[in-house]
Amino acid sequence: MSNPNNVSLNINHELEFIDGHALNIPTLSILTEDGDIHPSAPAPDISKQTAIKLYETMRFIRLLDERMQGAQRQGRVSFYMQCLGEEAAVTASAAALDQDDMIMAQYREQAALHYRGFTLDQFMNQMFSNELDLGKGRQMPIHYGSKALNYMTISSPLGTQIPQATGYAYGQKVKHIDAKTGELASTIDNVTICYFGEGAASEGDFHAGLNMAAVHKAPVIFFARNNGYAISTPADEQFKGDGIASRGVGYGIKTIRVDGSDALAVYAATKKAREIAATQGEPVLIESIAYRLGAHSTSDDPSGYRSKDEEANYKACPIERFRKWLVKQNWLDDAEDIKAKETIRDDILAALKRAEVIDKPALEELISDVYDTPIPSLQRQYDELKTHIKAHPDAYPTTAGRIK
Repeated sequence: MSNPNNVSLNINHELEFIDGHALNIPTLSILTEDGDIHPSAPAPDISKQTAIKLYETMRFIRLLDERMQGAQRQGRVSFYMQCLGEEAAVTASAAALDQDDMIMAQYREQAALHYRGFTLDQFMNQMFSNELDLGKGRQMPIHYGSKALNYMTISSPLGTQIPQATGYAYGQKVKHIDAKTGELASTIDNVTICYFGEGAASEGDFHAGLNMAAVHKAPVIFFARNNGYAISTPADEQFKGDGIASRGVGYGIKTIRVDGSDALAVYAATKKAREIAATQGEPVLIESIAYRLGAHSTSDDPSGYRSKDEEANYKACPIERFRKWLVKQNWLDDAEDIKAKETIRDDILAALKRAEVIDKPALEELISDVYDTPIPSLQRQYDELKTHIKAHPDAYPTTAGRIK
């Protein structure tokens, strides 16, 4: 822009307002519901190895979600959130990344973590908060994290990861900037992807994070999962603009909207977004359009805010859609797939039973890692907690017998 206001003036002599929906945003779709490639869509650039791993990850997460939803209803874990209906959006986007790219998730992206190599036992140890949990039992279930897999630990407050992702991505870029020219001197090794729901896009952190990324050209991929509901609030009560994609354009960010139930479309969009972020050193916004097939969480009952008829209209399964395509490529055998599902179910149940009997972390782990040496006020609180537990051992049967 050649003016201090940083705007395109486009002087006009007629009184004219721009309609709030003047921007027509297309939705990328490559795969039909029957597992065929749309006639006008480009051929998918994905290897057999990647495609099979993508499918196996989605298949595993669907079965894990089913079992752990049931485990919560049995009182074996306190809380759970499914990825139901959004498996393709999360898994295919993760598959398009480099293993060393940073993932900053919201809380429904367990498929991305499993694609990276997070094991069944690691999932279970976290959900049961036992002594093998990487987070030392300090987080509620499904708040995963793995330094080894470049997956930032999840925090419950909505949207906090968005400005954090911008800052982290800018840090990834800095070492590639020429000190003399201030320009990008080489392709950026690794980028950051930041997942969030359309509800989180109503948080102030969303706007701060996107504007900062645009102004400072941070190599971050903002992946907005528009699944239609922010817990019980439908999208049409959250915003009146054209989804989340229109906001990316408003902040001057390259933006694309994709069919989030189409694994090939999500993979293609994310792969291109990563290329832009790494070679041009700037942010990209992807809006995934899918339907949250299940409840928001085990604490939610969607029958109170949406009808069975609505759910029936959007019941198409993204995993089945991709499976049909794999079968047509002769990359997947139906009989072997069915057998694998039974094996996975058995493995999940066995891992659950192992994790639920492993000891909880030692009580002193509660105050380690915050300070090199616990400060006096923290030590006093810890001592008071031990005294309380010793005085009421029946209320704390797991912990009382292990206090020294």
